[in-house]
Amino acid sequence: MEHDLHLRDRVGLQDFVLLEDYNNEDEFIENLRKRFNKDIIYTYIGPVLVSVNPYKELPIYSQEYIETYRGEAFYELPPHIYAVADTAYRSMLSEKRDHCVLISGESGAGKTEASKKILHYLAEASRRTADVDRVKERLLQSNPVLEAFGNAKTNRNDNSSRFGKYMDIQFNFKGVPVGGHILNYLLEKSRVVHQAAGERNFHIFYQLLAGADEKTLQRLHLQADPDVYFYLKQGGSSQVASINDARDFKVAKNGLEVIDFSEKEQSDLFAIVAAVLHLGNMEFDEDANHQTIVIASEHATSIAQLLGCPEDVLKKALTYKSIEARGEKVHSPLNVEQAVYARDALAKAVYERMFTWLVNKINRSLAFEEQRGQTLMGLLDIYGFEIFQTNSFEQFCINFCNEKLQQLVIELTLKSEQEEYLREGIEWEPVEYFNNKIICDLIEEKHRGIIAILDEECLLPGETTDATFLSKMEDTIGQHPHFRGHKMARKQISRQEFQLRHYAGEVMYNVNGFLDKNNDLLFRGLKEAMIETTNSITSTVFTQAEIESKKRPDTAGTQFKVSLSQLMVILMSKEPSYIRCIKPNDSKRPAIFSEAIVRHQVKYLGLMENLRVRRAGFAYKRNYDFFVHRYKSLCPATWPHYHGDAKDGVRLICEHLHFDASDYKLGKSKIFVRSPKTLFETEDALQARKHELATLLGATYRGYRQRRRYQQMQAAVTNIAKYWRRLAAQRLLARRRHAATVLRRFVKGFMTRHQSLSLDNSEFLQYVRREYLMRLAKQVPRSVLDKSWPRCPSSLRKTDDLLRPLCTRTLVRHYVRSLSPDQKNQLEQKVIAEVIFKGKKQSYQHSIPHYFLDHRLPEGTSAAILAHFEAKVKPGDEKTTYSTVVTKYDRHGYQSRSWILLTTNAALYLLEEKNLKLKHRVPYSSIKGISVSSLADSVFVTHIIPDTKKDKGDIILESAWLIETVTKICIVSKKVDMVHLEESGSICHTMADGKTGIIEFLHGEEPQITKSKNGTLTVVTTANGYSNGY
Repeated sequence: MEHDLHLRDRVGLQDFVLLEDYNNEDEFIENLRKRFNKDIIYTYIGPVLVSVNPYKELPIYSQEYIETYRGEAFYELPPHIYAVADTAYRSMLSEKRDHCVLISGESGAGKTEASKKILHYLAEASRRTADVDRVKERLLQSNPVLEAFGNAKTNRNDNSSRFGKYMDIQFNFKGVPVGGHILNYLLEKSRVVHQAAGERNFHIFYQLLAGADEKTLQRLHLQADPDVYFYLKQGGSSQVASINDARDFKVAKNGLEVIDFSEKEQSDLFAIVAAVLHLGNMEFDEDANHQTIVIASEHATSIAQLLGCPEDVLKKALTYKSIEARGEKVHSPLNVEQAVYARDALAKAVYERMFTWLVNKINRSLAFEEQRGQTLMGLLDIYGFEIFQTNSFEQFCINFCNEKLQQLVIELTLKSEQEEYLREGIEWEPVEYFNNKIICDLIEEKHRGIIAILDEECLLPGETTDATFLSKMEDTIGQHPHFRGHKMARKQISRQEFQLRHYAGEVMYNVNGFLDKNNDLLFRGLKEAMIETTNSITSTVFTQAEIESKKRPDTAGTQFKVSLSQLMVILMSKEPSYIRCIKPNDSKRPAIFSEAIVRHQVKYLGLMENLRVRRAGFAYKRNYDFFVHRYKSLCPATWPHYHGDAKDGVRLICEHLHFDASDYKLGKSKIFVRSPKTLFETEDALQARKHELATLLGATYRGYRQRRRYQQMQAAVTNIAKYWRRLAAQRLLARRRHAATVLRRFVKGFMTRHQSLSLDNSEFLQYVRREYLMRLAKQVPRSVLDKSWPRCPSSLRKTDDLLRPLCTRTLVRHYVRSLSPDQKNQLEQKVIAEVIFKGKKQSYQHSIPHYFLDHRLPEGTSAAILAHFEAKVKPGDEKTTYSTVVTKYDRHGYQSRSWILLTTNAALYLLEEKNLKLKHRVPYSSIKGISVSSLADSVFVTHIIPDTKKDKGDIILESAWLIETVTKICIVSKKVDMVHLEESGSICHTMADGKTGIIEFLHGEEPQITKSKNGTLTVVTTANGYSNGY
């Protein structure tokens, strides 16, 4: 909607709800005119689609349009019948609720075409399988079949539906059409025997004569000229320029085959059509005895052969009336006028029942038994309100149907509006509208309604006429405000007329023929004759039970009222969508918009009533997210990015634009704007803002870019153009010749690539090798750790086997050469540490990123300690390699003391930290081994060979850099395998005099080293170890 608001002065509004003066019918029609003149035939009234017949093909129904509207929100794109179909389809699937589309309008307004478009969209929008395509094809092919037998040319429409149709399309839980069902209403069977000037009978009669082959026409005893037949020539328009009967016959016959009509059924169907034509040509006269006889008996003979009934039985049924009294049949002769009436009654009855049988046959073809998970999409294509120069029983029924539909639409529209207001927490304002229930009751009320009075007159014994019916109506309902008879308005209303004031206006009805059409009686003898036929259709639709039944059949009016009530129940049970069709002129010509004709239809379609209901307080309703996204550029607080609550964003925009507080309301999820003027001003501001932004962003850049580009192109063209054309043509020829040669060699080389090297494949293989090597140069591994390798062609496998290890050696050599001496030394130490501790000591992983240092003495005293050690402790021929501070635990009491550990190339030294007194000198040859736990502690035990222990035992030390310290000792002593990782949870150590002590290692919350009550040394470490114990 918003997308085209700024075009409203040129193409009008795409939703009538936005009309400023929504009570002004002139503005309503002017908006229709603007859009029609621009070939925009669709306009909304809220969710209701108004369609104006363009009387020409428009390029708006292609597959591209179907894809455009599929899955889009209803108001996101311009109005279109596909938007209605898509919204109903998606709503049906998501809500699992039956939907229906109500299509209404007068003859020629495009109702049938609208239903075809919806069917086509539903067929294209759903999934495709073989079974689904079969169902879709049957649904689509039912249309031309029903049009052939139920449509006719009228003065208003060349393809006018002369019956009401309601089709249910069945969908399974996946949204796939699986079946369907059709209900038909009030076939205009009087058209079979009479057509007004300029009109035609049903299409099938003309199609059969124009499209059937000569053999078929001979079998049916028919001639190809329609003017030969009385039932076809009354209108004087057998040939119509816009109708191709021969082509349409092929389409209808193909539809019959798709819907599974057998050859026998088709033959019997066309035999009935031919029999009706022959019936119309039957003539009657009186013989010498004043008895009515059949003249032109060849037609009777043809009918008897076509329907398979005895000719004498048929003739007698047409000239005598059979009455059964007290178990005996009495045959009363008919006069010529009565015989003609009987002939026409038989033609109408046969055709009507054949049409009903046809609909039932289509329903059987579309039937789907599985009911589980099924949803329905209904399509109602029904006649619109009709006001003719002379309005009879058919117009009375049609207009009654439209009264009921108008009542339903208003009720459902009010209900949907109230529900939306309730959901959003907006107060509902009562709407004044014309409630046409009073008219519906006037027509259908029991005992007092017009139909009840008509039925009563039909059932009364004696001479009842249309005049007595009219007189009884004036006596019974003469004072009703919506009824006028001759007694009330003698000058305006004749003695044969009465007037009803419908919602769409006043309609004058002529009562002549009301009783006959309501009785709809067929003489008993004619029914018996049809029962004796061998035609499979007539013998099915005329039954013996009907003859034997003592119950009087319902009148046509009562049948229509009952079926209409059933239809209302069906529609009330479904979620409705509405399409209102309007014809712009009576001449069926494009680009002509007749205001008087359109105004008349706007009135009787109740569009202004519908608009008033939709405009019950607020003209515009949109979700907060959509409103903020569209209009955020108008408010500094929401532009360019807004990440807050959408409702707060809407409030900020409204406040910035100075919306009057009474002009809008904020619901739970939508904003409601009361006046279209406010919306137009907002949209105009947005369009102006767009221009400002576009100007600001683009002007300078485009000018600079285009100027620069123009100068460059001008210089280039001047210098190059005079040389280039000739050279380009020569080069192009040479390239094409060369390309052809190369391609030929390349293809031949590809075909022989697996053969041994030859002239044919040598160049191709060379190309493959070059490309592989080029690709290998780009994809070759860049690291020793990268083990990926591009796949090679079969012709280079030996080369690949040589290159891969060569590359690996090269990477290793480059890596090794890039190492500094210090890095190399670190790497060697780390490798030894890995051998000793990886997977054995919990704190090992934490030591990996830390460099091993040669000295870890305190910075302030480091130089003094090392100088003292060099000068007074170690022999001169030894070299100091490592030093660190350790904690030494006594062997008996486990008293901790802070010592300094130093290593030389010959021995391990331990000095007191305070006075640097030498406490131990342990040659590496005297070290039996070193024990370390597997936990994350920092304690290790140096085991001394017994011969050198004297009165001492093993040395228990704790080092904050345990991994580093032990590794250094192993390296300098050249005893990498002397370290033992104890996993049992305890380490034994020897003391003086051969005694043994135990160190227990445990997990705890806090790390600590204490002497336990049982005399052992307990080392507690956390699960993660010390912060530095590596």
